[in-house]
Amino acid sequence: MSVRRTKIVATLGPASNSPEMLEQLILAGLDVARLNFSHGTPDEHKARAKLVRDIAAKHGRFVALLGDLQGPKIRIAKFANKRIELKIGDRFTFSTSHPLTEGTQEVVGIDYPDLVKDCGVGDELLLDDGRVVMRVETATADALHCVVLIGGPLSDHKGINRRGGGLTAPALTEKDKADITLAAEMEVDYLAVSFPRDAADMEYARQLRDEAGGTAWLVAKIERAEAVADDETLDALIKASDAVMVARGDLGVEIGDAELVGIQKKIILHARRHNKAVIVATQMMESMIQNPMPTRAEVSDVANAVLDYTDAVMLSAESAAGAYPLEAVQAMARICVGAEKHPTSKTSSHRIGKTFESCDQSIALAAMYTANHFPGVKAIIALTESGYTPLIMSRIRSSVPIYAFSPHRETQARAAMFRGVYTVPFDPASLPPEQVSQAAIDELLKRGVVEKGDWVILTKGDSYHTIGGTNGMKILHVGDKMV
Repeated sequence: MSVRRTKIVATLGPASNSPEMLEQLILAGLDVARLNFSHGTPDEHKARAKLVRDIAAKHGRFVALLGDLQGPKIRIAKFANKRIELKIGDRFTFSTSHPLTEGTQEVVGIDYPDLVKDCGVGDELLLDDGRVVMRVETATADALHCVVLIGGPLSDHKGINRRGGGLTAPALTEKDKADITLAAEMEVDYLAVSFPRDAADMEYARQLRDEAGGTAWLVAKIERAEAVADDETLDALIKASDAVMVARGDLGVEIGDAELVGIQKKIILHARRHNKAVIVATQMMESMIQNPMPTRAEVSDVANAVLDYTDAVMLSAESAAGAYPLEAVQAMARICVGAEKHPTSKTSSHRIGKTFESCDQSIALAAMYTANHFPGVKAIIALTESGYTPLIMSRIRSSVPIYAFSPHRETQARAAMFRGVYTVPFDPASLPPEQVSQAAIDELLKRGVVEKGDWVILTKGDSYHTIGGTNGMKILHVGDKMV
């Protein structure tokens, strides 16, 4: 069986809450469990997180927890009768003064007063991820009067976007601030920030995370038109984060679906260039909410993200609320492995002509160059404190597996997100220095990853307690006496 390099993120929800289903998902290859803070209570999230960790530990698997902040999604209020049906040409009004629970066929309340300020005549508003589209005909101090361009059902609390972006809501709400504290208490491994506009939003989130005592790596969800308006903004946002998510729902609505695929490829490329992990998300297997098999288009979408060299592909409603959560994870795993057989994954033109920024980065990239050019190398072992060295290694295209050997729970889980990186619990400080190399090789022999006669690359630091301290690389011949 070939080992899958691309990782799978799945959102937990009513369809995947039970210990039995969670166990099946973890055994089917779940690498990162996403906890969506838009739904559920703190106690539910804590119970879910504990369950994931307990089941993963029972099976010797490493699953990272990704907490996802709700962010300032701008939504309509409620309808008196839960939903309405709009037709092309209908007139409809968004009002900041209309009662929030009394929406009708003609008007609905909005509890975001700036919507009226941010929009003007001629603007297009997209509701429910673009399923309903309206154009603003006239605007007053407290209302936008629109005409429906694309009709359909509209129900309580659906989201609103403006074509081209530009709604000014700050990225972190009071609820998000409370959830950052909750995430720190739960010791989540990754924390996703919704709708960041720029690097400053991520820096603020990092400050709040630090104040809450959290250690999660921050994921910027790229879903606003402003974030991808130019390379400078995009690169600054990526650099201010530890990982990024191509959040294609809102992003597609704001920039238009025709632009989306090109932008997805650009975000993946730029994230890798800046040494960040990257997740592709939203509607990857949407039809599997109701069907046990994906469509050809969905297969192609997942495979394309794999060929673009994303770290992870993500399931949302498919695993949280769909009828076939297990089948969706299995299908994703199968498609990833199939796409990885193709040779774009074997070579790299990355970093040719680049200068390296640090000692550990230099060692990481030297290891990858050697692994890709010395035919007998079957595995790379990175003795790592924080997981940074294997992260850098996994930015380079290669078919050689990278093993993150670490004694720390956080690092063991964190590495589960990185493409082609596998976790091995290992504490080099507990051994005499002359035994570390042999003990590390023995771990891979035990797992059947290498055999006598193979070559292995090992990277390590002189001290096992320094983050960023990787300064040595060895090439070891399996079966020879290690000194």
